[in-house]
Parts: sequence; structure tokens; C-alpha cells
Amino acid sequence: MDTNNLIKVPAKVNSSINLKLLKGHFATSHSHISQYVDMTTLKSRFNEATLAAKVLADKYTNSTYVDTIVCMDGTEVIGAFMAERMTEQGVMSINSHKTISVVTPEIHTTGQLIFRDNLQPMIKNKHIVLLIASATTGKTILHSVRCLEFYGGIIEGISALFSASNNVGGHEVDSIFTVEDLDNYHSYDAADCPMCKEGKKLDALVNGYGYSLL
Repeated sequence: MDTNNLIKVPAKVNSSINLKLLKGHFATSHSHISQYVDMTTLKSRFNEATLAAKVLADKYTNSTYVDTIVCMDGTEVIGAFMAERMTEQGVMSINSHKTISVVTPEIHTTGQLIFRDNLQPMIKNKHIVLLIASATTGKTILHSVRCLEFYGGIIEGISALFSASNNVGGHEVDSIFTVEDLDNYHSYDAADCPMCKEGKKLDALVNGYGYSLL
């Protein structure tokens, strides 16, 4: 697999926001997919991260409250810009500091999400936006939502850079990119993956942070 053959895909809402596609046979923690969605520059570069944050944050302009943005998959830069944009747009918070917190859970080796005691006050009884990089099956979103509800958080919205579904577990997912933006994107259960049945070897293991070639 040639990792130099990345295909740039501009967002419909703003052509200056781009993700990159790499075709092949990839394994996520929950599925096998036909294209790896690379959002490295989107999450890391100032200009692109700022633009993405504005698109996602503007959904909450008419929201009553947002206290905390919980960032998954290395989206903290975008989360910080979202908090700035929401504040500029007049989105209010109910916490004592009257500001929006940007936090990331600790991920245990078993995959369990943990908020330590010092972060729990930013979750319990707070209005929360969950920010995730990529959602293929929706299982990561459901896992994150259950964690936040366990710690007493109130889910106000779910934002994603890319999502294969606009609704997960009854929660609307607002995303910049969808499967309609990708070229023949497919996601399969690992046990039913046609690429595996054809004997095609996996090219890489992937998650919201990146890929590891095999």
C-alpha cells in the first residue's frame, strides 16, 4: 500500500476544510473498512482546525447552555476553537466560572473511559458536547455517551469530523463529512468482511489517532 496516494476531499460547507482518503483494507476496533479517513492536518493545523471548529460550533448558537466539550481521538485543538467560537456567539454556561471547559477522558487499557476526581466537576450535572474525530459503526459514540451519563453529564450534542451515520442510539450526530462525501466507502463487521473472504490482507490498523501499517 502506497501511503503517498492520499486523495484530498474538500468539505461541502467550506472547500478549505479537507480530509484525505486512503483506499485499502483496514481494521478499526469495531469493523473493517475500505477507506482510511485521514484527518491529521484537519486536527492539527491552525487554519483548518479553526474553520472546522466554526462549522461545528455554529450548530450550538441557539443552544441554551454548553458547559463542557469532551474531546475524543485527539480533537482537543478543534475543541478549544469550538469553545472560543461558542463564547463569541453567546452560548452560555451554567458552571460557576461561566466559561466552557475542554477536557479529555483517560482511556484505561481495557478501553474503559475514566474521569478522575479533579475532572468530574466539569462533567457532573454539566451540559456537554461530545466531539469525536471519526465514527464508523457508532460504537465509540455509544460507549462515550454511556460514560458521560455514568458521571452525571447532560448530553447536549454530538459533533464529529466524519460520521457514517447521522443518528446513533437516538442521538443526532452533526458532522462535517459523511459517507456521501467519500468514494465507495464501506464498513463491514469483521466476521463478514468480503475483503477478508477474498483473501485480501489487512493494510493497517486504524483508529481516530491514525494508522499503523502491517
